Amino acid sequence: IPQDAILKGTVRTFSEKIRDLVEARMNAIADATAAMHGAKIKFTYHRGYPVTVNHADQTAFAARIAADVAGDARVNTAVAPIMGAEDFSYMLEARPGCFIFIGNGDSAGLHHERYDFDDNAISTGVSYWVRLVEQALPA
Repeated sequence: IPQDAILKGTVRTFSEKIRDLVEARMNAIADATAAMHGAKIKFTYHRGYPVTVNHADQTAFAARIAADVAGDARVNTAVAPIMGAEDFSYMLEARPGCFIFIGNGDSAGLHHERYDFDDNAISTGVSYWVRLVEQALPA
């Protein structure tokens, strides 16, 4: 039986309240498990990226602009929450906003080795951002 063990993992939640609870419970479970076996434990919990949470008003605005550019039928506003970690999540904690996916057709996921960006999506993406700026910051 080894003298030392290291257990690592990732935790993601949809709220800070649950994130706090998970950290506290993991610490309590680790302490109780160690005590039950007469072992010592050092519990270290590093908080990484928060989950990306869009704001309702900005999401509705972004969806309206996307529908203007691509058509209502090509905008999916019923996407289930995902546990993705994204730098932009820090921005959304500081300011209201919306993180969207342009869509890339039938390809592997973004960080997959077989991901293939569809260059035809560029004009749609640029049109979206230009329209968004025109509507949000009219001259």
